[in-house]
Amino acid sequence: MASTSSSTGTPCGACKFLRRKCTPDCVFAPYFCSEQGPEKFAAIHKVFGASNVSKLLLRIPAHHRSEPVVTIAYEAQARIQDPIHGCVAHILTLQQQVESLQAQLMQAKAQLAPNAIASPTVDLENQWQYLTHFN
Repeated sequence: MASTSSSTGTPCGACKFLRRKCTPDCVFAPYFCSEQGPEKFAAIHKVFGASNVSKLLLRIPAHHRSEPVVTIAYEAQARIQDPIHGCVAHILTLQQQVESLQAQLMQAKAQLAPNAIASPTVDLENQWQYLTHFN
């Protein structure tokens, strides 16, 4: 899959960053446009190296490369922001948020339980107002 940028003579973002001629069969061309691609590719090159990413992408069928490119770019950005943990730091943050929300949900259920026993005909709207009033 050749990009229009390599067929018109304008290098793709990756080739622009690497300062090389972009060929019609460039593995990076479909994913890194000439305008925004160099900035996006810079992190990937810094963390993983262009050669390594190229070899990796060539092992994947062309129609399945889009998601791995997005994933590699995400991990590269995360590694630049946090060289030790990379995207694992994001995962840990999300896990902490899930745990906090689960605790809040359990607390809300505990608050609702006495109210539901006292008046079993309480509708959902009243339960919601009850929750928002105490939180």
